[in-house]
Order: sequence, then C-alpha cells, then structure tokens
Amino acid sequence: MTKPLTIAIDGHSSTGKSTLAKALAKSMNYVYVDSGAMYRAVALYALRKGWVSKENGCDSEAIEGALDDVQISFELDTSGTNATFLNGHRVEEEIREMAVSHVVSHVAKLSEVRRHLVALQQAMGRNGGVVMDGRDIGTVVFPNAELKIFMTASDDVRAARRKAELDHNGQVVSFTEVLENLKSRDKADMERSDSPLFAAADARTLDNSDMSRDDQFELVLGWAKNLLV
Repeated sequence: MTKPLTIAIDGHSSTGKSTLAKALAKSMNYVYVDSGAMYRAVALYALRKGWVSKENGCDSEAIEGALDDVQISFELDTSGTNATFLNGHRVEEEIREMAVSHVVSHVAKLSEVRRHLVALQQAMGRNGGVVMDGRDIGTVVFPNAELKIFMTASDDVRAARRKAELDHNGQVVSFTEVLENLKSRDKADMERSDSPLFAAADARTLDNSDMSRDDQFELVLGWAKNLLV
C-alpha cells in the first residue's frame, strides 16, 4: 500500500491556501490543518489579554510565558465546517477579523511561539495523510513533504478576494485598508528573522490570479495523484 502523502501549501495572504487545502484533504480523505489559524488563535489570546496592539507590537515575555495555557484544536462543527477552537471555545470567525489581522504578524515572528506551534504541527502530520497550509510548512515544518506548493496572486486580486470575504462577514473595511494590510503582512512574513516566508527550492509555484477554484483544485489533485502512482 502506498504511503499517504504529506502535502505542504505555503504562500502569500489571501491566495486561497486554506480553501484549496480543505478541498484537497476532503477529496483524498486526508487530515487538514490550518497552521495560520493557530498563529491567529495565539494572537487573539494575546489581544484579549492586552499583550499586543497594532501600534506598539507585543509583550513577547508575557505571550511566550503563557503558551502552555493556549490550547488550540480543530473540530468539525454541526455544519461540517472545519472550525478553530481556542481553549474549548469556537473562534473561527473571530480570528479572521481585521483586529487580529493587524496584530498576527507581531505574534508570528516570536521564536518561542513558532517553535511551540511547529512542534504541534509536526506531531499532527507525523504519519502523513495530511494537508497543511501556512507560511513555512514546506521549509520548516515538513521540509521532506512529498508535495510542496507555493501559492501566489497579484496584490489587487488578493485584496479584492479578502475584501469580499470581509464584506460577506459584515465587516466594513475599505479596499485600501485591506490592500495595505496584505502588503504589510507580506513584508513582515518575508523579512522576519525566524522562518521567513519563501518558496522551498522544490516547491511547485501556483499563481492563481487568473484561475478558478475548480481549475486549481484539479491541477493540484493531479499533482498529488501522480505522486501516488
């Protein structure tokens, strides 16, 4: 029997990594893990404690000292949606709000936070049969993943997608604010000293600026199936 794959999907914000990863995991009957949601959950915890702000950065000592008190899990809710839970409470929608988006990069750059979450992520995917998306999955979490994908799209396309998502959730945010937030997060992700965002040397680049969800799903599913032959 062919060993199940470990599939690592990295890339810029709002390129549809999670959407693709969820669809791929469902189709292949694999486990899906949203690593970005884990960083957002820690950021939400810190935000609630008053340990992080957009303007002043974060209290790294307080956040790193509380990591053992931050329990993150993924569960299917009653509608079949893969939802993020923080200390037993569903936070799937709250971690996607702009308040968290504005501070998550401050938290994600902390080395202790990254080491803590990477260890959890590696444990989740130890036996393969997992699709995980994020910023450093193919470079740090699973450097030996059989399939690595780096997703990207133009800034304007990404901002339009993100704004549509926020609009759908009833959050009134200007296109300009969304665009600037994406650019700021990209810069922070690529320039941080610990596990910066970049494409692994053996990753397949997927620019989906002009691709439908169905087209990119079929393309990536084909890549995965070819590795199982």
